[in-house]
Amino acid sequence: MVDDRVPARRVVSLAVPALGVLAAEPLYVLVDTAVVGHLGALPLAGLALGGVLLTQVSSQLTFLSYGTTARAARLHGAGRRSAAVAEGVQATWLALAAGLLIVLVGQLVAWPVARALAGNGEVAATAVSWLRIALFGAPFVLVTMAGNGWMRGVQDTARPLRYVLFGNGLSAVLCPVLVYPAGLGLEGSAVANVVAQVVSAGLFFRALAVERVPLRPEPALMRVQLGVGRDLVLRSLAFQACFLSAASVAARTSIAAVGAHQIVLQLWSFLALVLDSLAIAAQAIVGAALGAARQERARRFAWQITRYGLVFGTALGVLFAALSGVLPRVFTTDPAVLAEVPHAWWFFVALQPVAGVVFALDGVLLGAGDAAFLRTATLVSAAAGFLPLIWASLAFGWGLTGIWTGLSLFMLLRLVAVLARTRTGRWAVVGAVRS
Repeated sequence: MVDDRVPARRVVSLAVPALGVLAAEPLYVLVDTAVVGHLGALPLAGLALGGVLLTQVSSQLTFLSYGTTARAARLHGAGRRSAAVAEGVQATWLALAAGLLIVLVGQLVAWPVARALAGNGEVAATAVSWLRIALFGAPFVLVTMAGNGWMRGVQDTARPLRYVLFGNGLSAVLCPVLVYPAGLGLEGSAVANVVAQVVSAGLFFRALAVERVPLRPEPALMRVQLGVGRDLVLRSLAFQACFLSAASVAARTSIAAVGAHQIVLQLWSFLALVLDSLAIAAQAIVGAALGAARQERARRFAWQITRYGLVFGTALGVLFAALSGVLPRVFTTDPAVLAEVPHAWWFFVALQPVAGVVFALDGVLLGAGDAAFLRTATLVSAAAGFLPLIWASLAFGWGLTGIWTGLSLFMLLRLVAVLARTRTGRWAVVGAVRS
């Protein structure tokens, strides 16, 4: 009898380097913020606004990594490594095309968009001066995403970690030098960002070159990738609508409420990255199993990774429950903000086991190429759960309690959806490509 279990050490060997890649960018942003913060409040505000705008653009194109992983993993599982790498080649062409478009359009709309968000003042002007330089790194950011995608698909998560850490490490050294001794100020931060992105992307280009696969563009394959991308972009837009609405309602509640919401939301986002490392491992393993026509292995692993996600999420919940009286004070000493934090904190703690299961099964279904189901489930959960309660919170004055009740309902609806889908087994379609 064939043993269809996946050793825990195999999951860990994929998840830990993936976590390093996921955490590298937020950690670099913290370094960048600390360097620029010493220039004063205005440059820091400009960096914050410019960084949000650039992140919003790149976050809509995550299909270059997640969609590519799913397709490459199936081909890798079927023993077709060259075809798996070819998915990375075409995703890289898409990344370059999309990145160049972002550079051109971004230069045109940077000022009106920044002015609309910050008003016609110094903050908008400062943000634009940073953004117009940082935009030149967009093609290279997207190439790195595509590189991560195909390498995860062939179950190589160690090299992407080295590439990203090398680029970000170089930039972390270069940033303070360009900002202070070189006298470039805030613009020096943007230049350092671009250097990091060029270096990292160059390493991913080199990784493709040594694979000895054709590097020419194939429009037919790119169209298929864009089909998967459409579903993932719509899913991402649903997330953005929810979290932007939550921030807007918190801001209209009180200054203390928006401060508390920001603290808890940033911790939520960080733990989402931690839990997402399991999802990335699940993508690679499930895709490879289905590509190798090992349907039962994929199904068994879906429940195995669910257990891991539940245990991991529960452990995080217990840890942050224990830190409830200490950790918020690391972020602020304002009594009004600290008084608001518990209205969100205990939802955040209680949701960790739910998030562990949801993110793990998201990875399973993404690895199976079931992006259309995930798109629909996310849109329905947002429309039926999160958004109505967010705006009801504004209408009825429920504050952070109402906002985080909305997030809880959103996660519970997603939990029901992914568990039900996993139980059906209809996602486990075997073959080198999903029809």
